[in-house]
Amino acid sequence: MLARLQRWMVAASLLAALAWLVLSLRAGLPGWAMAGGALLALLPTAPVLALEFLLLALFGRDAAVPRASAVDLLRAWAGEVAAAWRVFSRDQPFFADAEPDVPAVPGRTGLLLVHGYFCNRGVWRPWLRRCRALGVPCTALTLEPAFGAIDTWVPAIDAAVARLQQATGRPPLVVAHSMGGLATRTWLAATPGAAQRVRHVVTVGTPHRGTWMARFGHTTNARQMRIGGSWLAALAQGEKAPTAAPAALFTCFHGHADNIVFPAATATLPGADNRHLSAVAHVAMLEHPDVWAEVLRRLEG
Repeated sequence: MLARLQRWMVAASLLAALAWLVLSLRAGLPGWAMAGGALLALLPTAPVLALEFLLLALFGRDAAVPRASAVDLLRAWAGEVAAAWRVFSRDQPFFADAEPDVPAVPGRTGLLLVHGYFCNRGVWRPWLRRCRALGVPCTALTLEPAFGAIDTWVPAIDAAVARLQQATGRPPLVVAHSMGGLATRTWLAATPGAAQRVRHVVTVGTPHRGTWMARFGHTTNARQMRIGGSWLAALAQGEKAPTAAPAALFTCFHGHADNIVFPAATATLPGADNRHLSAVAHVAMLEHPDVWAEVLRRLEG
């Protein structure tokens, strides 16, 4: 469903660019105006991202992390424009299933990839290619419903962990982006013995304690990510049980230039291995070399 929606969005961008070029020619606009308008139509996320970074600069200050400079935010914005085009205009709408899962190898730790909000398994396309080249067993999920409650993803995560563990003979490593980290925590809290079934959990830009931006979301899962919300409070309470997963099970990547999850410390967990990424935005975090290096270290450890 999400891939179909994003294909329609790409088609609308192409039609808008074509319409602008036709109208520009008829109006006799200069070449720079024609090209600029067409580029804006083809990259509609650029001004939206600019607004998000403005909100981050105004409301995302966090004494717990180094403050992002204007240059940091500009670098992050440029990187996120490129990452957003790749993910939302190419990989997710058209190539979500182009890269199959990497088959399991007995005795080798597998990798489970859990996507976040407004995403499908296409966001992991580069990761699947790397895993295939290295022979790392890897499963990337597409979780539905896209805009339902986070809790509804628990059975799919549980089944994927079970498949990887059975095929490899080892607990898998879980890497979760954004809301996928909350879904993973929900699975851990709701499933007896789940903490013993995974090697480690790496979260990237996950709003563990909510995000300021969630106030603008009206889907069920967006409302669940609001700072101070009842759903997050209930999740945290459930994690206090004696059988709950320890905080040491988590490595949490966060950043002062994350345009979706801020203030930055909301993407950390007390007691976890919290890692700060500088001058990189929300989607682009997945391609940061520090994240991949940590995953390899956990797989080979």
